[in-house]
Amino acid sequence: MTTLLLSLLLALVQTSLGPVLGVRPLPPPLSVARWWDPPPTPYAAGHRGVDLSAPVGAELRAVAAGRVHYAGMVAGRGVLSLALPNGLRTTYEPVRPLVAEGEQVTAGQVVAVLTEGSHCPEPCLHWGLLAGEAYLNPLALLPRPAPRLLPMAGSAAGLSPGRPAAPWRRPFP
Repeated sequence: MTTLLLSLLLALVQTSLGPVLGVRPLPPPLSVARWWDPPPTPYAAGHRGVDLSAPVGAELRAVAAGRVHYAGMVAGRGVLSLALPNGLRTTYEPVRPLVAEGEQVTAGQVVAVLTEGSHCPEPCLHWGLLAGEAYLNPLALLPRPAPRLLPMAGSAAGLSPGRPAAPWRRPFP
């Protein structure tokens, strides 16, 4: 039941965010160190965000226009929380915020710098997303990548997913 509700919330977020989509918190390509793993119940173990690999000192950008909900320390770690349109809130940690609580931010604006102190073996940004009290996959804020089509077997290029390309040969001796 919880999984169904989370799936419905995620679908709602993806359809209602129109202009919010498209701004990454880090420059591409994003490298996910740990994926979102929602807990089966509100207090169960799980991962309520995604961890994105990045070097200490990386500039972090606002994923959408909004207002700084919180900028400060939590349990000895720097945290930045942005209130987004449609009642969403996104969080970044561990960071050194560059904006103050209550300040308006624009999509793509540099809002923080990644610091040491992550729970990953290597430096990473923990990025979270909330709708009210429900945690959502923050990757839902980003546009889906465009699919890449491969040539069919027997095509002019002679390639297929299961067969490597033949070595190039001169057409005439």
